Amino acid sequence: MPARPSPRGRRRTLLVSVVGARPQFIKLAPVAAAFQRARLPHVIIHTGQHYDDDMSARFFRELQLPLPDLNLCVQGGGHAEPTAKMLERLARVFEEIRPTAVVVYGDTTSTLAGALAGAQCGVPVAHVESGLRSYLRNQPEERNRVVADHLATWLFAPTRQAVENLYNEGLRSGVHLVGDPMHDALSHYWPYVKQLPPAAGAGNFVFVTVHRAENTDDPARLRQLTTLLESIRRPLVFPLHPRTREALERERLFSRWDRMKHLILLEPVGYLETLRLISQAFAVLTDSGGVQREAVWLGTPCLTLRSVTEWGDTVAKGANTLVDLSATKVRKALAKARRRPVSLARRTGASEKIAKILRGG
Repeated sequence: MPARPSPRGRRRTLLVSVVGARPQFIKLAPVAAAFQRARLPHVIIHTGQHYDDDMSARFFRELQLPLPDLNLCVQGGGHAEPTAKMLERLARVFEEIRPTAVVVYGDTTSTLAGALAGAQCGVPVAHVESGLRSYLRNQPEERNRVVADHLATWLFAPTRQAVENLYNEGLRSGVHLVGDPMHDALSHYWPYVKQLPPAAGAGNFVFVTVHRAENTDDPARLRQLTTLLESIRRPLVFPLHPRTREALERERLFSRWDRMKHLILLEPVGYLETLRLISQAFAVLTDSGGVQREAVWLGTPCLTLRSVTEWGDTVAKGANTLVDLSATKVRKALAKARRRPVSLARRTGASEKIAKILRGG
């Protein structure tokens, strides 16, 4: 592997954030605000990965984010094709504007493309949410985060376990334990959420989100998920991700879902509404990394529809239960579900730490 480019010796500072998906917009919001307070010149590039209003523009409005300086408009096409298009277009932009650093977030296709483009163009890469591992390389998210970490100059880890994971892979230079920008975002926006009226059936429904490829792209697992949802006796509030909707249509499963009287399907909801539903649910059933953390911070019992999670600390604390797609495990976990206190009193200050480090402080 070639030597990493040095962050030193640049005459000016220009940071470029590459984002493209809902979870990245949430992470970007407090980080971009911290860059502004630190007077760090900052350009936002939207890859177009999430492109409709429900999954993209709504979040920029709701989070009061500056509109992207550039939208690459790369949409759809599996994994390889959009990665290639993003890489090509990002490389052209980087060659033109010559940024000091490219900041990538999380573990999406946009993360991978941003890290690769930075490496190819000799631009140092900063990876926000570095060091997470599920150790399942068949998951695209795992491949994306591993590659980004091994290309990064700055590795911004959210937890001590993430730091340990990086050390175990021989990554020690540039590792910083900063905390989680998503906690910063939740702490900031929580007062607005508390002003929203109670959701219908507050305290009784289960909030459900499903979008990961391992659950939607495998027809057998999608049918297993359907059987699982049919077995639950509580109301289910389920904002339907476009990927999940397409999978249900492809596998002709909508008729079974329509027959579930306890299943309330919604269009994708915004960030504040998501937090309201998580905070007022009896429990959360999800395959999302972000929703896992939000549920834990808001004290709502979390049941994760996977066999492993990169957020192992939430399981170790007893706040998150890995149920995979087992109806038996879900039934037992729901029977034991108890709320915990909301844990937002102490902010991590992750965004400020990231800005300080990239400023050279």
